[in-house]
Amino acid sequence: MQIIKRSGQKQTYAPGKITAAIQKVFVSTGQPAPPSVLNDLLSRIEALLGPGADRPVEQIQDKVEQALMESGFYPQAKSYILYRQKRTALRDLRASLATAAGDPQLLPCLEKIQRDFPEQAYSLQALQIKFTSFLKADMPADERLTALIKAAVELTTKEAPQWEMIAARLLRHQFSQRLAREMDKRGLHTFSQKVRYLTEEGLYGRYISEHYTAPELEAAAAFLCPERDDLFTYSGLDLLLQRYVISTHDHIPLESPQEMFLGIALHLAMAETSDRLGWVKRFYDLLSKMEVTMATPTLANARKPYHQLSSCFIDTVPDSLDGIYRSIDNFAKVSKFGGGMGLYFGKVRATGSSIRGFQGAAGGIIRWIKLVNDTAVAVDQLGVRQGAVAVYLDVWHKDLPEFLQLRTNNGDDRMKAHDVFPAVCYPDLFWRLASGDLDQPWHLLCPHQVLAVKGYALEDYWGEEWEKRYLDCVRDARLTKRTMRIKDIVRLILRSAVETGTPFAFNRDIVNRANPNGHQGMIYCSNLCTEIAQNMAPIQSVHTQVKTQDGDTMVVTTTRPGEFVVCNLASLSLGNLPVEDDAYLREVVKTAVRALDNVIDLNFYPLPYAQLTNQKYRSIGLGVSGYHHMLAKRKIKWESEQHLAFADDLFERINRAAIAASSDLAAEKGRYALFEGSDWQTGAYFKKRGYTSPSWRALAQKVAAQGMRNAYLLAVAPTSSTSIIAGTTAGLDPLMRRFFLEEKKGHMLPRVAPELSPATYWYYKNAHQIDQTYTVRACGVRQRHIDQAQSVNLYITNDYTMRQVLGLYIKAWECGVKTIYYVRSRSLEVNDCESCSS
Repeated sequence: MQIIKRSGQKQTYAPGKITAAIQKVFVSTGQPAPPSVLNDLLSRIEALLGPGADRPVEQIQDKVEQALMESGFYPQAKSYILYRQKRTALRDLRASLATAAGDPQLLPCLEKIQRDFPEQAYSLQALQIKFTSFLKADMPADERLTALIKAAVELTTKEAPQWEMIAARLLRHQFSQRLAREMDKRGLHTFSQKVRYLTEEGLYGRYISEHYTAPELEAAAAFLCPERDDLFTYSGLDLLLQRYVISTHDHIPLESPQEMFLGIALHLAMAETSDRLGWVKRFYDLLSKMEVTMATPTLANARKPYHQLSSCFIDTVPDSLDGIYRSIDNFAKVSKFGGGMGLYFGKVRATGSSIRGFQGAAGGIIRWIKLVNDTAVAVDQLGVRQGAVAVYLDVWHKDLPEFLQLRTNNGDDRMKAHDVFPAVCYPDLFWRLASGDLDQPWHLLCPHQVLAVKGYALEDYWGEEWEKRYLDCVRDARLTKRTMRIKDIVRLILRSAVETGTPFAFNRDIVNRANPNGHQGMIYCSNLCTEIAQNMAPIQSVHTQVKTQDGDTMVVTTTRPGEFVVCNLASLSLGNLPVEDDAYLREVVKTAVRALDNVIDLNFYPLPYAQLTNQKYRSIGLGVSGYHHMLAKRKIKWESEQHLAFADDLFERINRAAIAASSDLAAEKGRYALFEGSDWQTGAYFKKRGYTSPSWRALAQKVAAQGMRNAYLLAVAPTSSTSIIAGTTAGLDPLMRRFFLEEKKGHMLPRVAPELSPATYWYYKNAHQIDQTYTVRACGVRQRHIDQAQSVNLYITNDYTMRQVLGLYIKAWECGVKTIYYVRSRSLEVNDCESCSS
């Protein structure tokens, strides 16, 4: 016998489903039925049905009612009748909504919404009432569906946050319908056909088809799990559809979210020589389950013709005309392909310095930074967004006071550069003095003059050696100095930080002391988002020759490539991971490290210098997002010792897993070129961090024997857009607000704390209300386990005094924090005192 469902589809008769439904009725009345009663009732129902043809589902339900009544189970029969009435009302409501929306295909989506969100707060009746208020006469069907989505968005509140998930389901339905029409129009019915079509249209890189046969692409398509679209929030899905899925040049999307994840996985696994499709599946699962997010350039560009996959680049600006313009040109090329940049200006001579012996001829760094600023505006990444660059300067550089006013609203507009992000590099000595008597003098020097007079570049040293040489420079009467009180420099720094959020802070001695590759150089600064810390060296022109070849005269310039830092990023979505399950966490980290290592070989590099450095060090930056989400789910207060202990344990385990994964990769594919003599090889890395347990000692021995595939491993980036896609909180930041509606490009976007509920509500404390010393202490706890740095913001209000803000910087230095990103002030005002020492 076949059961005829209400949709007209047929399903094989399954008696177990009838007994299961009857048992639910008995349970609802508080009296579960024994198997004998269920079997008797089933026999009675089948006798009432009698032998014969296919039966409508309603007829079977009628016989269930009759059997219950005839057997004397009156309370159960009443419960079943009420249940059927409720189900009928829900079906009628779904039908009414689908009709009003002009889309009969919407019915299965609405049914699943009712099933997954059964609470009264998410009744489709509320959606219908809201939707009706948006309807207009003669509104086209697609606009009606958009209005239905808008209704779900506007029903989202902190009391009923799951409406954003319902809105996402409706948006996905609308997008899927549109995508299906576009595929039918083009005659594309399989994934391999789609890949071939997109390749011919110049939207997919040919390398995918060159590495995978059509049968392999179809085998990969079997990995697709469309149901994982249910993980998206409305904001996340909207962002992904707007910016990341492949669209035609006329902005018609031709790729589903799951196909996007699969395309990225195909790219990342392309170079695998063993079990390649197995790795495709592992990479796809990580991405589609939102357990790991790749960096924005990887999400946007993997599988495409111009596959620039890296986020971060850092260049050391030389003190020469050719060198400065080369660095600006490098920034333009990086920006063209969507990368952010860090530029170290600490070698460039100060205002009033000499040029070719002519005293006072140098114009200083500000005029050069203004060129960088104009380049950021001019090279605007195909109109998507303008270029982004952080410029770093040492706190002892003579042009520091002007540098600290680049973005502030006071002073000469001709000395402003509002589109760059200033950052200051601090030695330990500065913070030691700032934590004591603020009236002590601080001496600003010109790096060019130091080199000319002393014969060494002061910026090339760090720690005790730097301090010794700095004090020697201070005592040398041949060097001109710009002397200020520590108090006055601190005031300039903090005024700028409170007004503009910058300068970012880079603690150069802490960074270099922990550098696992100090045997090959030093680290002068960080990148745009302050999480990268890798060896740097300026690019140098060696000589220029005029040559004749094949009858043509050519000018050939030979260049020493220096160390042009590039880093490839991904983030563990801590809020979406079972972080207590160490075996699961290790497997996720292992897969993510492999994916990032593959990026190095599969990347399109905008500059040859970046490619050379990246292939020499094979540096990656595995970070995290969803930090506050993770704490709230576990009912851990941000301002608690439990938070610090939890973070210490978790990040140690993440670090151990990453090191083990990189070492195993080295055994399989080879170690990075500069491993010998590194802290990894000598064991100093482990000793510096106090990793002395038996498991750590065993890992240190393994690393010494096998090597490391990657010179640098962990770096925690901000993850703003990718965390929205993953439905989690950004990076390491606490949440700004539990809920708000944001208007963007004419429509509303709900911003809701992940998994917001009465159980998590009070653990999502507003960032500006959190005691920032816990943020700083947590950063210090994590820093021990992170070989690079962390993008960490400080959140202050107008109740903070300058002394309190300074205290946070000093506390960060005392806790071993390497960098501080923005100071995010709720107001542009700050309670200033007569002096910072007040």
